[in-house]
Amino acid sequence: MNPSARKTYNANFTAEKYANFLAELNNGLKKPIDFRVAETPVFLTDDFRDKLISAGDAIVNTILQPDFKQLTERAIPDKWRVADENDHPHFLALDFGVCKDEAGNIVPKLIELQGFPSLYGFQANVADSFRENFDIADGWSVYFSGLDKESYIELLKRTIIGDNNPDEVVLMDVNAPEQKTAVDFYLTQKYIGTPVVSLSDLEQEGRRLFYRENGEKKLIKRLYNRLIFDEIDNDPNIFDKVVDIRQSLDVEWITHPNWFYRVSKFTMPFLSGDCIPKTQFLHQVKQIPSDLENYVLKPLFSFAGQGVIIDVSKDDIENIKDPENWILQQKVNYEPVVQAPDGGVKVEIRLLYLWPNGDEKPTLAINLARLSRGKMIGVRYNKDFDWVGGTIAFGAKS
Repeated sequence: MNPSARKTYNANFTAEKYANFLAELNNGLKKPIDFRVAETPVFLTDDFRDKLISAGDAIVNTILQPDFKQLTERAIPDKWRVADENDHPHFLALDFGVCKDEAGNIVPKLIELQGFPSLYGFQANVADSFRENFDIADGWSVYFSGLDKESYIELLKRTIIGDNNPDEVVLMDVNAPEQKTAVDFYLTQKYIGTPVVSLSDLEQEGRRLFYRENGEKKLIKRLYNRLIFDEIDNDPNIFDKVVDIRQSLDVEWITHPNWFYRVSKFTMPFLSGDCIPKTQFLHQVKQIPSDLENYVLKPLFSFAGQGVIIDVSKDDIENIKDPENWILQQKVNYEPVVQAPDGGVKVEIRLLYLWPNGDEKPTLAINLARLSRGKMIGVRYNKDFDWVGGTIAFGAKS
C-alpha cells in the first residue's frame, strides 16, 4: 500500500469529515445504507496494482478457454439450472487477499471468484464521495483500462442495456427494495435508467415477461439479474407463487444465472499460479494433509462465507457426506497493510470486470475493497470495530 498517501490521508482525517461522508452517501436514498462503509479507501502502489491486474488476466485466460463450460458443467445444481444459457458471463468479480509471501513481498492471493454482478453502481458513487470529502487528488483513480467515470458508465450501459431502451431492461432480485445491496440497485437506476423490480413483480404471458410501472404493463427484453437462488432455496414451493424463471423465456439474461455457479469456488481447482492457493475438490484429495491448520474447508454451493470451516480437523473431513461438493483450500493469511490510527487492518480487493455482448473478452473496470480486523473478512467477524467495512481502492492514474 502507498505509505505516502496513507500518511497524508490519516493526518487529515477527522470524525467530522467521516460523518459528512456518510451523510452524503445516504443523501436522497430510500433508506440508509445497510452495511458498514469504512473510514478510509485503500491507496495502491503501482507495483501492487500491476500485480493485481496480472493475476486477474491469468484467471480470465482460464475462463476464456474453449473447454471452460465442459469443465464446469457439474457446478450447476440440477434444480437451479436455467434454460437458454449464453456464451459468457457479463460480469466477473475476483477477490484477492493482500498477503505477504515467503520472501516478505506484499502479494495478492485469490480468495474467491464469481460470474455475477457486484456493487457496480455504488462503487462509482463511493469513489466520488471519498474524493469530495477527503480531498483526494485528481491523480488517483478507482478505474482501470483507461476508464474514467463517464466512460465507465457508458461501458456499464453497454453491458446491461445494450441496444434496448432502459425501461425494457429491469434490475431484478428477490424483494429487491429490502436487500442489503438495495442502495446499489437504486444508484444503478440513477446512472443508467433501469427500473428495479422484485421476483414477485414479474408477470408472464406465454414466453414473454412483463412488469408494471405506474400501473402500465411493460415488456421486459432483458433481466439484469441480481437474484441468487440460495435466497429462495428454503421455499420448495416458490415457483408456485412467482414466475418460474428457470424455463425458456423470450428474455435475455444479464448475466445468465448458470454463470454464478460456473465462475465460483468450483473454478478454483482448475486455476494455477503464484496468486492461487492450492485448492482441491475434497473427493479428489488422496491424502489428508498433516498440516490441516494451514487449510480451510469450503462448501461449493453456499455464499457470503456460510458453512466455511476455518479450523479444519481430520474428523471434519471424514464427516463430510458429499465430498464432491466441497473444496480443501490452503489458508490465505491476510497481512494488516492498511495503517489505521490504532494499528494495521487487513484488506481484500475485488476486481470488477464488465463483458458486453460483442466484446472478445471482459474489461477490468472498477474495484471494491473490504477492510477487516476479524478472523475473516465479513460483517459477522467485524462487529464493534472501526476502520473496517466496505470501501474502494485508488491507484495512481497511468
